[in-house]
Amino acid sequence: MKYKTEKSEQEWKEQLGEERYQILRLKGTEYPHSGKYNLHFEKGTYCCGACGEPLFESNTKFNAHCGWPSFDESIPGKVEYKTDLSHGMKRVEILCANCGSHLGHVFDDGPTPTGQRYCVNSLSIDFKE
Repeated sequence: MKYKTEKSEQEWKEQLGEERYQILRLKGTEYPHSGKYNLHFEKGTYCCGACGEPLFESNTKFNAHCGWPSFDESIPGKVEYKTDLSHGMKRVEILCANCGSHLGHVFDDGPTPTGQRYCVNSLSIDFKE
């Protein structure tokens, strides 16, 4: 798929560093409760850690007690959804719609009226006040 922001994998690797590259470009997962945004609740916007595109507003963030930052909705049009059949289960992967970087997965078990839980790797996002 073509994205608005495209780079070679070597360019991504140089820009992101090894840890972020593993998550954002190779679809890795950080350890639960290890990310700096898991229990972060300041007001602002969470942006793609690769390209800086705004993805989630802080008023959509909640503590899901799952060990990863959780949101009940994304900014419209900013997240792409793909079926993920890896690890012997069916999930919905979420990616930045601007650059195609892996963010995490979305589940239909959220406690808010949307019923959604966007489970995101802290290394996939940056926060802006």
